[in-house]
Amino acid sequence: MADRIIRIGHSPDPDDAFMFYGLASGKVKLDGICIEHTLEDIQSLNERAKRAELEVTAISAHTFPYVADKYWIMRTGASMGEGYGPVIISRKYRSLDELKGKTVGTPGPLTTATLLFKIFTYGIKNVDIPFDKIMEAVDAGDVDAGLLIHEGQITYQSLGYHKVLDFGELWEKETNGLPLPLGLDVVRKDLGEDLARKLSHGLKESIAYGYKHQDESIPYAMQWGRGIDRNLGEKFVKMYVSELTIDMGEQGRKALGLLFDMGAKKNLLPPVRRCELY
Repeated sequence: MADRIIRIGHSPDPDDAFMFYGLASGKVKLDGICIEHTLEDIQSLNERAKRAELEVTAISAHTFPYVADKYWIMRTGASMGEGYGPVIISRKYRSLDELKGKTVGTPGPLTTATLLFKIFTYGIKNVDIPFDKIMEAVDAGDVDAGLLIHEGQITYQSLGYHKVLDFGELWEKETNGLPLPLGLDVVRKDLGEDLARKLSHGLKESIAYGYKHQDESIPYAMQWGRGIDRNLGEKFVKMYVSELTIDMGEQGRKALGLLFDMGAKKNLLPPVRRCELY
């Protein structure tokens, strides 16, 4: 009997690559399952999730309420900021008050960063720009500030930008220390609960393999480092592949529920009744 093909979508980023190294390298195997990896930017994966195209996929936490009828949240694979997260940067400005009436480049309508921008700021315009073009847009004067995700969060200071706001710091303060849910892995409901749990466990094993074999997994992940060296790449990976990534647990589930409630109260999201984890 042929193995069942399961397509897994994730971003071409060091943290995602690290998480999936065990599976991608074949060092972690799932009986009866053949994994096909699909690498696309997170905004594209968000759009594909709305069409339920992939059996398992990374998405922005922002996107889940729009796909909750089609996917379950996996307890493994979440990217959560613990006192850090997306950062608004600028060459000229240093505070949100200074940005009133100005324009910020944001990394896509379904990204969690853009949701946080809309929840916590007012009187500031935004325009969506591919995440890897935001610094260029700031430098060109096309926008007054930019909202950085991925490795831009740890490189902007060395490039001379001012930090206007770190949403991870703000979230930690506003929620009494809860982690900030940014990315999730989700599994399609039509696979059934048993297979969903098997895939979630497989990803957990893949992350464990990556941590045990960092001499293999870190260089592999750094193929998608976009100009950062190994030390910064390793720092970034360990920021977003943490104990909460292995299992988000009750703290992660609570944080997700709070984010969804905040978004729904501002009419930015459809309501989510329950956050079940698989």
